[in-house]
Amino acid sequence: MTDRATSYDRTVRQLKRLVAKFSVLVAIGAILVAFWSGAIPQRMSPISPLDLSDKDSWFLDFRLTSLRHDKALCAATLKAPILIATPISDQPYKDGCGWINGVRMSSASSAKIPVNAMTCEMAAAFGMWVAHVVQPAAQLHFKSSVTGLLNMGGYSCRNIIGSKFWGDFRSQHATANALDIGAFTLADGRRISLKKDWQGDTTEAKFLRDVHRGACRYFRVVLGPDYNAAHHDHFHFDRGYLKSCR
Repeated sequence: MTDRATSYDRTVRQLKRLVAKFSVLVAIGAILVAFWSGAIPQRMSPISPLDLSDKDSWFLDFRLTSLRHDKALCAATLKAPILIATPISDQPYKDGCGWINGVRMSSASSAKIPVNAMTCEMAAAFGMWVAHVVQPAAQLHFKSSVTGLLNMGGYSCRNIIGSKFWGDFRSQHATANALDIGAFTLADGRRISLKKDWQGDTTEAKFLRDVHRGACRYFRVVLGPDYNAAHHDHFHFDRGYLKSCR
């Protein structure tokens, strides 16, 4: 065999190996995208269903996403005392607005928070955040519990506000997949608001920064007063396709 033939065969083998490796990477990427988007039904997933009471849940994002299209799983997962929520009818998407597999929420971990429409996935994330981040932080900083949260924005058929780049895109609020929180009421009557208490080094500010930081485990996008002027008085949480904690 000539040197040229040997070199050609070696090149072909190398190309085949590269193609095989690339195919594996593409397959892995496709699987990850399917999990990320909620396209893998829970019955086909090797990951066990979400337990809202498990603060150390592994693969949490995938478990939350599995609730996106599964109404039966949603009903089995959203349970008191972490959440008090009831299923609502789907609102078919029109002009980029609407929802599927939505719930109406009245409280999360014993804290009142009326929300007329939010996705099951979003409700589960919110309930876990209140139970495993907000309530422990309130005990740590105030020796009290949170009995109410101020809802400053849930479902709204609109575009993203406060961004020149994203302003032409629908907000996650348009699909009931986002919630804005502006204040927390404690059992002793005190009220901690982002507009008044975010700045400085007070106990209230430390509490707000703790719950802001802790939210990034449960929501894909977490925006606070330091992000831009549009968020000067509230936290924005959503379970969309992007990832940002600011």
